[in-house]
Amino acid sequence: MDYPGRLRRLSAQLVSPQEVSRQVDALLVTHLPNVRYLTGFTGSAAVLLASAKPMFFTDGRYREQAAQQVRGAKVVIPRGNALSAAVKACQAQRITRLGVEADRMSVSQFQTLRRELGKSVEIVPLVGVVEALRAVKDPAEIKLIRQAVELSSGLFPALLKALKPGQTELSAAARLEYLARQAGAEAMSFETIIASGKRSALPHGVASPARLPARGFVVLDYGVVTQGYCSDMTRTIHLGRATARERAVYAAVLEAQLAGINALRPGATCGQVDEAARRVLRRAGLAKFFTHSTGHGVGLEIHEPPRLGARGEAVLEAGMVVTVEPGAYLPGRYGVRIEDMVLVTATGAEVLTPVGKALTELL
Repeated sequence: MDYPGRLRRLSAQLVSPQEVSRQVDALLVTHLPNVRYLTGFTGSAAVLLASAKPMFFTDGRYREQAAQQVRGAKVVIPRGNALSAAVKACQAQRITRLGVEADRMSVSQFQTLRRELGKSVEIVPLVGVVEALRAVKDPAEIKLIRQAVELSSGLFPALLKALKPGQTELSAAARLEYLARQAGAEAMSFETIIASGKRSALPHGVASPARLPARGFVVLDYGVVTQGYCSDMTRTIHLGRATARERAVYAAVLEAQLAGINALRPGATCGQVDEAARRVLRRAGLAKFFTHSTGHGVGLEIHEPPRLGARGEAVLEAGMVVTVEPGAYLPGRYGVRIEDMVLVTATGAEVLTPVGKALTELL
């Protein structure tokens, strides 16, 4: 990973944004995934001063780790806390306008900064500066994301074999997560969703003590982390024979998902992709049962920009990796969601998830 290059690109954005009011001398990075993106550090405590002379602050627990991992910034192990050390560095570098990650910083951190910096440094709240850089993945990141997708997709056949009527959703999730660890996953990307029967109508119905029914839909939504990068996929299967109406709902969701994928291309807005999927469900009379956005970016975090939502004005670029995951959730009855990870390419889109989407019935 070109961490020094990332820091240089960030610095260029800080001094020449479109809005003059957003120009700053440095950005204080406190969100750990952003620290990792910019320096390579994977620990749990750090502050980065992204300036003309980048400085990285952590504590003694990470002295050796920081020396091994951090690139592009001077590593400092202060006697006191990292934030106060960053304040002193701001003063030493004669920074007069300091940007902070307004949506990532705690009130306590902000109060400490304001108190210790005094009136000599203006604090400028900024949102999504590093995340905007992270939205477009470089080739090394795309390679790691492919690996995460391949690992999670490879678990799916074993997951299907493990699903039995009468077992709990929790036990099925435990089996999946055990297999994921055995296959080399660092962690699950998020709390595994196995929602069966009426619970499949819960968009975020994480695995529960509920038992799998003899007949009904089961939503399987999971992902893994490998080398820091996440995967995300959803398949909905049916225990027993599906009814004609259930098949129709599934077919409509699949058509909507394919429409969303077909709308992905450089220059398209996130809202256009969302509308492409939503239009299909509207024709099928299911639009009111689609209660979330069509997708989201994935990378070092499971939810990243861009967001494929109805009001999404962000323009897609080649190198972005997003999910496309429309669903239909009929309260008290059942739900269906189908999700792939998709890479926006120079000419369109490439589906990364190599798992079939025809309705699977486990008889």
